[in-house]
Amino acid sequence: MSSDTTTSAENTVDQDEVAQFSAMADRWWDQNGPFRPLHKFNPVRLRFIRDEICAHFDRDTNAAQPFDGLALLDIGCGGGLLSEPACRLGARVTGADASAENIGCATTHAARQDLDINYRNVTTETLITEPARFDVILNMEVIEHVANPDAFIAQCATLLAPGGLMILATLNRTAKAYALAVFGAEYVLRWLPRGTHDWNKFLSPQELTAMLEKAGLARGGQTGVSYNPLLDRWRLSRDLDVNYMLTAIKPK
Repeated sequence: MSSDTTTSAENTVDQDEVAQFSAMADRWWDQNGPFRPLHKFNPVRLRFIRDEICAHFDRDTNAAQPFDGLALLDIGCGGGLLSEPACRLGARVTGADASAENIGCATTHAARQDLDINYRNVTTETLITEPARFDVILNMEVIEHVANPDAFIAQCATLLAPGGLMILATLNRTAKAYALAVFGAEYVLRWLPRGTHDWNKFLSPQELTAMLEKAGLARGGQTGVSYNPLLDRWRLSRDLDVNYMLTAIKPK
C-alpha cells in the first residue's frame, strides 16, 4: 500500500522530547558538551550516508560534490551536524526540526559558514501537506524520540520521491543497549544528560523494517555501529545489538 494515502492527522511530536533538546540547543556545536557522542559518531555515519547515496544514485564518492542536484531532507536536524556536510557535498538541503531553538542554532551556525541551507521549524505533519518531495531523507537518531513511530515513518515515506532513498539510524531494544546506551552513557560515563533516551522507545531492526514495508518502502542494507572505548572511536560492524543504521527505497 502506498504511503501517499497517509493523512496529516497523526501527531508524531513528543513535546517532552522537544523541550529536552531545546534546553540544550545552544550546545550543539560544542564538541565537549552534551552532544559530544554525536560529534564522535558523525564521521562514521557521514561515510555511511555518502557511500549509500553514491551507490543508489550512481555517483562518484571521490567527487568534490557527489550529491549535486539532489534534494535532501534532514529530519530532526538539530543544530545541523549532518545538514552542513550534506550541503558541502552538493545537496540542496532542507533541515527540519520541531524545536525552534534547534533551528535558531542551526541557522546561525550555517550563516557563519556561508552555507545555504533551508532550515525550518516544522514537523512532518506539516511537510506532507506541501508539494515538495525529496530524493534523500536523513532520519538519523530521531525515531526513538517521536510519539508515534508508525505514523512518523508513513509521513517520511510520503515525503520521499519515487526512487528516493531514506537512511535511518536508531537504537535496538536489547539488554545490551540499555546497559551501554542508557545506563552506561547517561549514568556512568555521563556522556549524555540523564533521561536523553527511553529504552522502551527503542526499536529492533525487525520492527523498523516492518514499519518501512507497511509504508510502501523496500528495505535496503543495514549495518551495526560499535564503539571502541580504548580508541574512543566508532566503527561499522555486524553487531546490531546497540546502534544500527539501515536504508529504505521508495519504488519508482
